[in-house]
Amino acid sequence: MPTSSASTTDSAKSSSGGVQSLERAFDLLERMADAGGEVGLSELSGSSGLPLPTIHRLMRTLVACGYVRQQSNRRYALGPRLIRLGESSARLLGTWARPYLARLVEETGETANMALLDGDEIVYVAQVPSKHSMRMFTEVGRRVLPHSTGVGKALLAGFPDTEVRALLARTGMPAATDRTITTPEGFLAALAEVRNAGYAVDDSEQEIGVRCLAVPVPDSPTAAAISISGPAGRVTESATEKIVPMLRQVAVELSEALSNPGGTAV
Repeated sequence: MPTSSASTTDSAKSSSGGVQSLERAFDLLERMADAGGEVGLSELSGSSGLPLPTIHRLMRTLVACGYVRQQSNRRYALGPRLIRLGESSARLLGTWARPYLARLVEETGETANMALLDGDEIVYVAQVPSKHSMRMFTEVGRRVLPHSTGVGKALLAGFPDTEVRALLARTGMPAATDRTITTPEGFLAALAEVRNAGYAVDDSEQEIGVRCLAVPVPDSPTAAAISISGPAGRVTESATEKIVPMLRQVAVELSEALSNPGGTAV
């Protein structure tokens, strides 16, 4: 008996009410990203549980759209059209974060920042400056190496030590100041302290006289952290005790806003 068009349409719907093929395609893209950007069909089948013919059909569509490309070795890699989407999304992420950063400035008096881990580098995507005449300023879009920043420590503390060592081997550990950590062992010890304390500190490691406190944004769609930065004379140990709980609370609220499909604002 022929299948009706209504039942065919229903079978293409996911249990969440979305379009199943779209959900599967985006799931495959995320699995590719988790695998480093390049995978084979058998790897995708093993991790996703989808049959090879289904994966092949989805990948063929993604290749035709430019979101995936097939390599000469017949493996599949994330395509260049994703770059434009990612860049636009990163800009919007900074826009969405600004109200939360503004609240941090109001509550702490210091400059608030948001940064992402992009490849092996930290990129600042949003900032709200302090109202103090002496304040910290980091240009949005600036890229730095993670080993000398509070946000870098906050983000890398969530990675296994083996992955951190591999990243440090690729980037090197140049000294920005005489207080920058310049050995993998020293940096891994610092990350252990971050995991224990629940927040990261940059104490004149990126810029002399500047102290930064940072926490990761939990369950962020991409690895992200928020921080406050200011003169070491103001961001003291006693100030840290007051600022860190505020950072954690705002990070949780920002995470909830980012995970809400409808979007929210403070």
